[in-house]
Amino acid sequence: MLDLKFIRENSDFVKEGLKSKRHPIDDVDRLLALDRNRRQLITETEQLKAQKNKISEEVGRLRKSGGDQKGLINEGKALSQEIDNIDSKVGEIDQKIGKIVNSIPNLPDKSTPVGGAPDNKIVREWGEKPKFDFSPKDHLKLAEKLGWISMDLGAKITGSAFPVYMGRGARLERALINFMLDLHTKKHGYQEVWPPALVNRESMFGTGQLPKLEDDMYKLKDDDFFMIPTAEVPITNLHRQDTFEDGQLPVCYTGYSPCFRREAGSYGKDTKGLSRVHQFDKIEMVKFVKPETSLDELEKLVKDAEEVLQLLEIPYRVVLLASGDLSFAAAKCYDIEAWAPGTNRWFEVSSCSVFTDFQARRMNIRYKEKSGGKPKFVHTLNGSGVALARTVLCLLENHQQKDGSIRFPKTLEAHLT
Repeated sequence: MLDLKFIRENSDFVKEGLKSKRHPIDDVDRLLALDRNRRQLITETEQLKAQKNKISEEVGRLRKSGGDQKGLINEGKALSQEIDNIDSKVGEIDQKIGKIVNSIPNLPDKSTPVGGAPDNKIVREWGEKPKFDFSPKDHLKLAEKLGWISMDLGAKITGSAFPVYMGRGARLERALINFMLDLHTKKHGYQEVWPPALVNRESMFGTGQLPKLEDDMYKLKDDDFFMIPTAEVPITNLHRQDTFEDGQLPVCYTGYSPCFRREAGSYGKDTKGLSRVHQFDKIEMVKFVKPETSLDELEKLVKDAEEVLQLLEIPYRVVLLASGDLSFAAAKCYDIEAWAPGTNRWFEVSSCSVFTDFQARRMNIRYKEKSGGKPKFVHTLNGSGVALARTVLCLLENHQQKDGSIRFPKTLEAHLT
């Protein structure tokens, strides 16, 4: 969340940031009006308390001297009631302020392009799109013919957009998980975490999924638990309410989890095969860093995700998102899009973001410095390292052979045997 004091002192700057993120700026005006009212009421309360203290002192003197205290006592009671009434109003205002603050998204970093999806910038591309001497098939035709993936069985068991991986397809999924975790832990220096797939409401709020995205998530209403849309949620919440000691940062985690998304509003989008499913596997990378290093750490995070695709020999491009395309909590984000020749389009397989101190404020995650002073909020980052469903899609389509078989990159063969 944004700091109320910062909003108060930089209202025009905040409005510009919200405008670039396509968020209504009248939230700021409503918030500041409530804030002014609150501060005025608190000033009144302090004045009334000062009057009450004087009355209490006078009552004490009269009690010692045997004077009449009744009038002052009644006056003190009236002041107490007035103070209680004002405190009640302040409490109501606090709730309104909290609701607005919690609904305001993070501001874009100054290096984020202003605009919407058409203003996203392709930063770089890697690899060459494969050239075939035959007409390439899409991943679903390839996988179904090989008996590796069945959307029909998933539909029978659960519903549409739930794939079933079978035989070598299941082994491929497991091999990719192991390959990515080994790469991130052994080479990139992340600590592995195996988090829960169910989280509570406070965890979802901490990373910024709530309140905005509640309708996009699967929920267990009897327990008020949510099925995670990404391992970002449980892994980042590992340190909710924690304070890091100086020298601990950066702290970097990676973890596998199934991810569950209702994909509300996906009607009309390409939902064929693995391109858009309700349950998929993903490797997540999460970082807790000092503020002055967060943008550099974002570049490293992107490179770590890129190496996965390089080793899998999948062509990709890195796209810097414009402000209007950012998520609720992100200040800057790179999407990594992999090429799928059979489908003839790019698919996002990773999204790498820096959230500045936005999530840290919601979760109260801080760090101490050697110089002492008040603990400061950390900066958080996360990125997919990478999402498996679309990576499998691109892997099959890029490495298909004329006879319908798949040639796996050497780096993956060791995990498949």
